[in-house]
Formats: sequence, C-alpha cells, structure tokens
Amino acid sequence: MKKCQSCAMPMARDPEGGGSEKDGSRSQKYCSLCYGNGAFYYEGEDVKDYQKMVVNTMVENGWWRPVAWFFTREIPSLERWRKDH
Repeated sequence: MKKCQSCAMPMARDPEGGGSEKDGSRSQKYCSLCYGNGAFYYEGEDVKDYQKMVVNTMVENGWWRPVAWFFTREIPSLERWRKDH
C-alpha cells in the first residue's frame, strides 16, 4: 500500500487523490493534507513536533490517542523526514 511520505496516511484514503504540484498535477508522494501547490503546509523541520501535531489532529478528529500514535510511529522513517534523501 502506498503511503504519504510525510504523514504515512494511505494514499488510497486521500479524498483528493494526492497533494498538488505547482503545475496542478497530483503528487505521487504526498497527500493533500500535507502538500499543496508544490509546498508542504507544515513548514517546520522537527519531525517529533510534526508527529505530535499529527497525533493531536487525529485525536481532535475522534481517534483514540494510542491508536493515533500507532499509525504515526513510522513518520520519522518516511522520505520527507529521512536525512539521506
């Protein structure tokens, strides 16, 4: 299953089918919640802060905190956050 390389959401669950590039095309790497018009909505670089924000957003949307944490635990290993990309 293909996942957003910023937040780990399954791309198949993205209602817009992916974020957008500057030219209007769909991103194949990033979801519409993370990326639009060729830029990330979250501009910070601290992956732990980002991970906390995603968990808190999921909780605000009705997810149980331990489940939200479980689904976001892989964020630091995703392409956007890896130091080797």
